[in-house]
Amino acid sequence: MRLTMKKRFYLCLAAAVCFGSTVFSQVDSQWRGPARDGVYPGEKLIRQWPASGPKLLWSAEGLGEGFSSPAVTEQNVYVTGLVQGTGTLFALDHTGKISWKVPYGPDWSGSNAGSRTTPTVAGKQIYVVSAMGLLTCFGPGGEKIWSVDLMKEFKARNIEWGITESLLVDGDRVICTPGGPEVMMAALDRHTGKTVWKTKGNGEISAYCSPVIVKHGTRRLLLSMTAKSVVGLDADSGEYLWSAPHITDYDVNPNTPLYSNGWVYTVSGYGTGGQMFQISPDGRSVKQVWTDKNLDSQMGAAILLDGYLYGSGHNRRGWHCLDWKTGKLQFSSSEVGGKGNIIFSDGMLYAYGENGMVALIQPNPAKFTVVGSFRITRGSGPHWAHPVIRSGRLYVRHGEVLQVYDLSR
Repeated sequence: MRLTMKKRFYLCLAAAVCFGSTVFSQVDSQWRGPARDGVYPGEKLIRQWPASGPKLLWSAEGLGEGFSSPAVTEQNVYVTGLVQGTGTLFALDHTGKISWKVPYGPDWSGSNAGSRTTPTVAGKQIYVVSAMGLLTCFGPGGEKIWSVDLMKEFKARNIEWGITESLLVDGDRVICTPGGPEVMMAALDRHTGKTVWKTKGNGEISAYCSPVIVKHGTRRLLLSMTAKSVVGLDADSGEYLWSAPHITDYDVNPNTPLYSNGWVYTVSGYGTGGQMFQISPDGRSVKQVWTDKNLDSQMGAAILLDGYLYGSGHNRRGWHCLDWKTGKLQFSSSEVGGKGNIIFSDGMLYAYGENGMVALIQPNPAKFTVVGSFRITRGSGPHWAHPVIRSGRLYVRHGEVLQVYDLSR
């Protein structure tokens, strides 16, 4: 019996939560997949591509400048874009037709102009935050339900390239990172926008990072990165539990921490590289296990698969594989443009290089094996948006254009 798209999605979400010890509820679509780790489970996808790449099903243009990923649900595809200086939330149907669009306020028009936030969809509500810190909740037809100016409400200050957080929904709360001396992180009632808890934390500004909640023993931990630290909070109360130094140039720490069995990996670019930490059984402290400077992903994240980390370098150009337990370098490769972002689904890695190449890669800790590739030629600006996979389709955003490819088998 063939499962509907909705049933398939909820089965995938359940599998991701159980396998990754990552905790979410009522979330239909969010940054980097069901567990925020770049893994899209439950798919059945082709393992070989034609020479020209997979079949293009449709493309949508006029979505504005931006680097955010699309949020894909059973009914719609949501994406943000900068249109004449204004951040705009678009809702498309599954043929690429724009169903509606609505402004959410000024967005980033400075260096590397464009929208930053990937929408988070929970039930009938869509959550976005502008680069200027305006957090808005929209209804299913694009109507504004509520908004909170994080800069004013929490006396935060903006960062060099604008707030870039993709919001985290946890049950009836939406979690954000204003940053600053008074409120490092906060949880708002996702139905009203009222503050549930706020954490003073370490006084550091935010650092482009999208947080994640994990189950660690009996505690739910909220993990993120601020300007110079990796931080751990109690997800239910907002209690500030621990921090560890993670210092990089320009305070750019945009990659969501990766967690597995009590260990957490953090990585940044500019030659900083990665650190592995072991969290104490009670979740109240961490100790450093190893460091590595080969895999210094600037904003392309990494994938944990079968005890190995896969990702690309920034200063250390190339695609690298590390042993999760030791940090030992397994290989480096200069293919697929030398750097980019990476996701995983149905046994295969998908790399999107900053040169516009999309590659299908057979995971292997001994070597980098590209089994298919094609180039994104439509759209403009840097190739920075992370791809998305859902229901046998690959979604690739490049500037004002979103392209959707058939991967189903």
